[in-house]
Amino acid sequence: MNTLYEKLGGAAAVDLAVEKFYEKVLADERVQHFFAHTDMAQQKRHQKACMTYAFGGANHWNGRPMRDAHSSLVAEMGLTDHHFDAIAEDLVATLVELEVPQALIDEVVEIVGSVAHRNDVLNR
Repeated sequence: MNTLYEKLGGAAAVDLAVEKFYEKVLADERVQHFFAHTDMAQQKRHQKACMTYAFGGANHWNGRPMRDAHSSLVAEMGLTDHHFDAIAEDLVATLVELEVPQALIDEVVEIVGSVAHRNDVLNR
């Protein structure tokens, strides 16, 4: 059975999606300030690795846990559900723009929009 990563198109598709996703995020007034002092090349590499793992394209994750990676954004910058939802909207808009079938978008949303993932990102 193919993984979601394979169904989405593998590395090339994830690379393109991450590039387009951050174009939307950096233009989104609701969340762009979270990235004002971010090394975006590094952020994109990290996001590509994260998505590759989350969608079944890698067997292990070498990055920091989501809770640790976002804790300062919650404590110091006020990251909330509003911002999480904005990022999720930007991701869905990216996948729609890339003409990803709705069934695959639904799978992506199920993973990245899960209560457990949201609670980790928002440190709850």
